[in-house]
Formats: sequence, C-alpha cells, structure tokens
Amino acid sequence: MTIQLQLKPEIEARLIAEAAAQGLSVEAYLASLIENSLMSHEESFFYQVSTQQEWEAILTDLINSPAFSLAPPLSDAAISRENIYTREDEML
Repeated sequence: MTIQLQLKPEIEARLIAEAAAQGLSVEAYLASLIENSLMSHEESFFYQVSTQQEWEAILTDLINSPAFSLAPPLSDAAISRENIYTREDEML
C-alpha cells in the first residue's frame, strides 16, 4: 500500500533523523511505528476496554478465589487506628 503524507518540515526532519538513528529507511521506520502503535492498541489494559459487568465478574471471581480463602484474616491490632496512623503522619 502506498500512502502520501504532507508533513511539516520540522516533523519531516525529525522523522528522517529518527529513522537514520535506528538504521532504517524512512519507510521502514514509519511502518514499524504504525505496527507498534496498532499492536499496543490491541493490548489495551482491561480497565480501558471493559464494562462494569465485566469488572464485577472479575472482582467476584477474585474474591471467591482460593487465594483469599487461604489467607488469614487481619488481627484487630493490624487494622487499629493507632497502627494505621503513625506519629510521622501527625507531623505532616
């Protein structure tokens, strides 16, 4: 496929410099940029492409997973106000 682009002179100069730095022709460099951009778009994070129902299903599965059932509960001391907020927090 052939595509023609009208670039600003400063963008064109930067493109040529970047391609030369990579040891590629401008065409090969542009092709790699486009491929990488499309690939990274396909590998979007779950939170970017999921619905609320999908989030709820995943979180429910996580909560019901064996990893949570095997973990011991936190002690009262571990979640007490005194242990959560330290003297360093008071100095801020």
